Amino acid sequence: METDNSKGHEITRLFHISHGGNNLHVGFILKIVEEMKLAWCPETAAKAYIDTVELCGVCNDSGIAELVSSMAAGWNASFIVEAWSHGGGTATSMGLTVACRHTNGRHVCIVPDERSRLEYVKVLEVAGMSPEVIVGEPEELMSGLNGIDFLVVDSQQNRFSRVLKLAKLSNKGAVMVCKNTNSRSASSFSWRNVVYDGSHWLIRSIFLPVGEGLDIAHVGSCAGNSSSREGKRRWIKLVNRRTGDEFAIRK
Repeated sequence: METDNSKGHEITRLFHISHGGNNLHVGFILKIVEEMKLAWCPETAAKAYIDTVELCGVCNDSGIAELVSSMAAGWNASFIVEAWSHGGGTATSMGLTVACRHTNGRHVCIVPDERSRLEYVKVLEVAGMSPEVIVGEPEELMSGLNGIDFLVVDSQQNRFSRVLKLAKLSNKGAVMVCKNTNSRSASSFSWRNVVYDGSHWLIRSIFLPVGEGLDIAHVGSCAGNSSSREGKRRWIKLVNRRTGDEFAIRK
């Protein structure tokens, strides 16, 4: 059985061999894997990371695109959904498309209007990509997108927390990513307020000081983890009554 240490050494080896060793990014990736307890494929993550770096080069989203691509690919995401609007950077979108190429998954981008769609499609087509784009308000479209296992939103967008709350997540759980959290209006946002809906709940969350801030949550599925089949472990939620913190263990 692969231990956390051996997994960490393998991730470090793959990223250093393949990309020349961006120590900061390798450290963040190790932190994500170890602290968030993700099922993870280091080889796929490394390939997506490298391809995204080569595609995007140095840009305004530098650092974010390759990390998000690596997360989505390493997590083996099969249905990636992203909310985007006019004026937003497209490097993250390119990274998500790269991840889908490695996982044979689907990447859907929601844009609010035709102006945003034209801008988005134009930039990605120049990069040789043919994005799947849906026009409309994200919170209205979420009900028709079932089985999301990787979701990316921008904290600068209006009602971004509503989008997270309405997402129809996969029964295997999901990874949810908020970009630009440093500029987010304080403190009304809480992962616990958007995740707990009776079918999904928060396993771990983490903040990374990349770009304007990445806030990432690993969400578990009650349906996916409560199976009574022999040999199937399940998640148990525990609450610290003194601090109110919630965390999970597998039993």
